[in-house]
Amino acid sequence: MKALPKMAKAASSTNLQKGFQDHLQQTQTQVERLEKIFADLGKSPKGKKCEAMEGLLKEGAELLEAEAEPSVLDAALIAAAQRVEHYEIAGYGCARTYAKLLGHDEATTLLQQTLDEEKRTDVKLTELAVSSINTEAVDPEENPESKPSAQRRARA
Repeated sequence: MKALPKMAKAASSTNLQKGFQDHLQQTQTQVERLEKIFADLGKSPKGKKCEAMEGLLKEGAELLEAEAEPSVLDAALIAAAQRVEHYEIAGYGCARTYAKLLGHDEATTLLQQTLDEEKRTDVKLTELAVSSINTEAVDPEENPESKPSAQRRARA
């Protein structure tokens, strides 16, 4: 939840910015679902720090410091976001399966909702990449919207 606002701010594509902002709202709802599941099970939602996710987030944060054409940065942000999404899809899929095997029907349903949302987010990111962002990254001159923002020009 900390990374998404930073990624939205760094993106030059308005569609990508909106996608990150929308996913932040979705993630807040997903956190609420997880809190409900843990409360229903009488457990604390606090757990062990996930080093793999931490590494993926660190990779994404490093992109924000990179000097790159805006469309190239957008393509890299999509790639970083999709790595996180794929990791989340794997985690939620496993958790949903465990909940189902243990007979926790409500948890199964809530985890399936989150899993479906993560899959849709991944598809949306792919659609953005394929429809415009990756092709602009290959040839940034093709799209005038991919010109550096005033903030990026000031940094450069």
